[in-house]
Amino acid sequence: MEFKYKGLAGQLQKHTVTGEEIDRQLQRLQQQTPRFTNIEGRPTQNGDEIVLDYAGFCDGEQFAGGTAENQTLVLGSGTFIPGFEEQLIGKNVGDKVTVEVTFPEQYHSEALAGKPAQFHCTIHAIRLRSAYALDDTFAKEVGHCDTLTEMWEKMRQSLQAYADQQGEMELQDNLLRQAAETLDFTPDEAAVEAELDAQMQTMRAQLARQSATLEMYCQFMATDEKTLREEGRATAVQNLRNKAAIDKIVELEKLEPTQEEITQMLTAICRQNNLTMEQLRDCYDEQLETAVMQSVLTTKVLGLIRENATITE
Repeated sequence: MEFKYKGLAGQLQKHTVTGEEIDRQLQRLQQQTPRFTNIEGRPTQNGDEIVLDYAGFCDGEQFAGGTAENQTLVLGSGTFIPGFEEQLIGKNVGDKVTVEVTFPEQYHSEALAGKPAQFHCTIHAIRLRSAYALDDTFAKEVGHCDTLTEMWEKMRQSLQAYADQQGEMELQDNLLRQAAETLDFTPDEAAVEAELDAQMQTMRAQLARQSATLEMYCQFMATDEKTLREEGRATAVQNLRNKAAIDKIVELEKLEPTQEEITQMLTAICRQNNLTMEQLRDCYDEQLETAVMQSVLTTKVLGLIRENATITE
């Protein structure tokens, strides 16, 4: 079969964001964003949220994991160990309070279990947490807009841009798959296993960001890593075929990344990871350089395939 990457056909799925979708997104943001009102002129009481620093000591020594700055705590929530929150009631902003508690016998740290401890606390703020109404105040304080109408329109534009981007990505992925299907290439088992290893590593990293592990996920989903690998095999093979197709097109078209394209990619990485270019340079090694070059070339290949395809909407 002849390798074909020009003259392909694809369909761009266009989705127009509805008012209901915008309203749901605003309501979701409303639910996720509590409003805080600073309390002045009275001491703390049950139900208040306070902002505090604390440092924990046991046997006269400061212990690991017992120190925090600008920590939030709702008094009466039972978040901290028994006896802690009660001793912060009736205090004022700026107060320094020594809280004396005894760790539970079944505490997760054996070194602290059942032992008395002191926490040196400083209260920085007392505030009440409440829900926003969907009004202009919500728009100003959360959406950084003058009115709720302006925020609604801003949300519409954002959701529409995301929908357009998703549609374009699906189109380009479909075109690349079509091209890969015409390539005479079958990945060997070692390459497939390496791709599966990479999938598992990515999954572990994603779960870690949610304070979870792969083992916890497998237990929750009643599965195991071997099954996950088998379920991901088809995707791994497709990824390798896609990569092979991209490499072949780069070779045939003699594509090379320009300095401007590399700079644009590095700028995007900085923006996505909240880094400065100087900070990125500190961790810019051979592995990252290879990834950046591959990403730029992939973008060029996808653009070339799309430019030479027949697209319907």
